[in-house]
Amino acid sequence: MTKILLLGCGNMGGALLKAWAANTDHEFTVADPARPDLPEGVSQVGSVEDLGEQLFDYLIVALKPQLIDNVLPDYLPRLKPSGVISSIAAGYAAAKLAEHAPGRSVIRIMPNLPAVIGKGVSGLYAHGPVPETASSEIERLALCSSDIVWVDSEDMLDRLTAVAGSGPGYVFEILRAYVEAAEKLGFSKQDSLNLVLGTVRGTLELALDSDLSLEDLRKNVTSKGGTTAAGLHALNGEEEFSALIGRTLQAAYERAVELR
Repeated sequence: MTKILLLGCGNMGGALLKAWAANTDHEFTVADPARPDLPEGVSQVGSVEDLGEQLFDYLIVALKPQLIDNVLPDYLPRLKPSGVISSIAAGYAAAKLAEHAPGRSVIRIMPNLPAVIGKGVSGLYAHGPVPETASSEIERLALCSSDIVWVDSEDMLDRLTAVAGSGPGYVFEILRAYVEAAEKLGFSKQDSLNLVLGTVRGTLELALDSDLSLEDLRKNVTSKGGTTAAGLHALNGEEEFSALIGRTLQAAYERAVELR
């Protein structure tokens, strides 16, 4: 049986662990002194001493980045010689993980927030030579809670972070502004929320189910000289909104590079 040690178990790590435990037959152990609420069958230890002589096939880092340098070295001896390191920690480069364990295979997973409800999008990056069995196993774990995109460099993972990792924050802010604008048109806060979230949910499901491009779908709802056309002109008549989204992603990407 595959044995996996999860180092740290915060909100994202805990959510992913629930999906992994429910959809695989692996043996999971969590190393976290906070003693989190864990799925049935998952073991928990508060320190490396509690592991005894156990060895693991995979060590998955789910710590805050600033803790990794101090904590990871203590647990590396518990990884089998052929074992693989993976990480869901944002802002901590695979190269840094590899420096802690020269010769080890390293795979980073960049999940986004919707993974906590099984509807995420995750980026995967294999640093250096990684056995096909290991990349397939990490891919299998990621698919438990998200769609996946493999990238071939850490730089592309930073770009994916700007698009998908940080993306829920942008969407929440757009929704907040949309609801606020509806309130200013005279609707109550609750009605504004219902109108906006219902409109967005239906539009998203329509886009997901359609073979048409997003541009064609937009054209189909936009009559010449109509209300939608007027609103779209105010939103992006001179491509201001397109430029703003571009600047948003660029700023997030540049910050991701700084944090490597």
